[in-house]
Amino acid sequence: MTDGKMDMEKDETTANAPSGAAAQGGTETREFSAEVGRLLDLVVNALYSEREIFLRELVANAADAIDRRRFSALTDASLALPTDAGVLINPDKAGRQITISDDGMGMSREEMVSNLGTIARSGTRAFGETIRDAKPEDRPSLIGQFGVGFYSAFMVSDRVEVVSRRAGSDEAWSWRSEGRGSFEVAPAERATTGTDVILHIKGDAEEFLEPFRLQSIIRKWADHISVPIRLMRDGKAETANEGTALWRRPRAEVTPEEYEDFYRHLGHFFDKPWATIHWRAEGALEYSALLFIPEQPPFEPVEGERRAKVRLHVRRMFITDEADLLPPWLRFVQGVVDTEDLPLNVSREMLQTTPVMARMRKAILNRVLTELKTKAKEPPAEAAAIPAEDEENPAAPPAGLGYIRFWESFGTVLKEGLWEDSAARADLAPLLRFRSSTEEGWTSFADYVTRMKPEQPAIYVLAGESIEQLRHAPVLEGYAAKGWEVLLLTDAIDAFWPERMGEVEGKPLRNARQALADLGEAEAAPESLAPLLAGIKAALGEDVSEVKPAAHLNESPVMLVSGQEGADLHMQKLLRRAGRPSWGGAPTLEINPRHPWIESLAARAAEGESVEEEARLLLDLARVQEGEAPKEPAAFIRRVVGAITAGRPAA
Repeated sequence: MTDGKMDMEKDETTANAPSGAAAQGGTETREFSAEVGRLLDLVVNALYSEREIFLRELVANAADAIDRRRFSALTDASLALPTDAGVLINPDKAGRQITISDDGMGMSREEMVSNLGTIARSGTRAFGETIRDAKPEDRPSLIGQFGVGFYSAFMVSDRVEVVSRRAGSDEAWSWRSEGRGSFEVAPAERATTGTDVILHIKGDAEEFLEPFRLQSIIRKWADHISVPIRLMRDGKAETANEGTALWRRPRAEVTPEEYEDFYRHLGHFFDKPWATIHWRAEGALEYSALLFIPEQPPFEPVEGERRAKVRLHVRRMFITDEADLLPPWLRFVQGVVDTEDLPLNVSREMLQTTPVMARMRKAILNRVLTELKTKAKEPPAEAAAIPAEDEENPAAPPAGLGYIRFWESFGTVLKEGLWEDSAARADLAPLLRFRSSTEEGWTSFADYVTRMKPEQPAIYVLAGESIEQLRHAPVLEGYAAKGWEVLLLTDAIDAFWPERMGEVEGKPLRNARQALADLGEAEAAPESLAPLLAGIKAALGEDVSEVKPAAHLNESPVMLVSGQEGADLHMQKLLRRAGRPSWGGAPTLEINPRHPWIESLAARAAEGESVEEEARLLLDLARVQEGEAPKEPAAFIRRVVGAITAGRPAA
């Protein structure tokens, strides 16, 4: 183990000549500088948010040392690795210690004294300079620059020992410290080349003495390091990591079965990936990426935590799944991104501010959107027959529906990007699919535009709670009379994003409820209707802002209309349910003067008869049409029964 170094200030005696004890091959004690002491306290108490990170750091150091020895053996055969080279983790519960051993390059006494923990002289960086001009195929995949990573061991240990023997040497040395102010270097014994790191575990860190706990950490943080990692359990060394970074292999060399196995391992999924996106970026920005789009929504709903969980790796080592590599509206995408352009001990602050991360996020987003656009253009596959075991389950979704299968699973989430990401709207628009007032199945903006009437000025959308409710919405009657198609939207987010879209396919996008003026001017109300309009407004008071004849109703007797400036009725309803203030004021009640019931009411009002009960009934009926409950259900029932009993025309 040669990385994980700490800077230390040496006085003239220790810097320029060995002490007497050291010269005689005995134990030498050295003091950490005040700066290093403060740094060590920071590492132990504040640097890492998860104590388990110590194992990632030490395993990465060990794997790096093995890679260094493998590369050095290319020019010096005497340094060749043993055939079973790897990292061995041995927890000793009785002795309260963990030993992490490797077959790597090892360290001499001088390297322990001068390099162990040095921040300014990273061994990995220095080693990288020596191979800068080597052929690509000869360069090992070094794990990275560790900085202070080695001292994360003190988060779980009250004493750390390092025993190491450098390749090509017969001598071994030990380094010991309690992490408080000094360290000791002394002769030691080790039969083979490599390094042992021995952690004496603190009383509050006993969980890390359990093999199953260590196994879970390895699978989380280091599962795909190419070096074999073994864990001692019940006296046997068991393989603890998968050891193959699938995302680093060429796509042509990976089988569909391997992709599926990794997908299921990655997120504990049970389905197959709907899409697999595997590529390597080279040039100014280097990274490998393997992303999956599931076929079905996970058991844990994606509407829960609004955060993408794509895993960020640095040189195969897992760093975090909270790097926000994709925006929240693509949180259904799973996978791994592995980069060469970040240090392993990258901080959360760096993840948010570094230009490398900004460029990588943009590139990954564009790649996912490109894949979705390609899939969206593919012709839909023939719907496969439902398997025999699902014959009694009519709700089972048929297979083979291509892009529509994806849309039905994740379209709701994707549409969140229309509301919150202005830069992505143009890319997202071709991916959207809708139900229609005139067509069966799903349709797109592009297909809608091809069906538009020559005189039709805009694309119209109507949001509500269900397709059936929307198909019978009174507001559609005027559009149907002109032969104008309306797109029907039933997700909660649909009440909000259309107002931010502007134009789509060169056409303005308008809310059908608030664009009734596009249908033409209303005819002047006959004078005979005036008493009824006045009577209804007097009966309803502030429950409505206005009562007026409807210009575009054919079959329905009445409907509610929101104002041109305020939120439409559906959005107001959603805001009320969420406990949020809505705007737009009381709705307008429009009545159909050509409906038989309205004609009857107009005649009664003209004779001075009260229409208060009917006015309340009309308002309640209009609310029911909008998916709302009557304001007073019992009174509504009484009025309906009364109208039927009186033999008056009903709506």
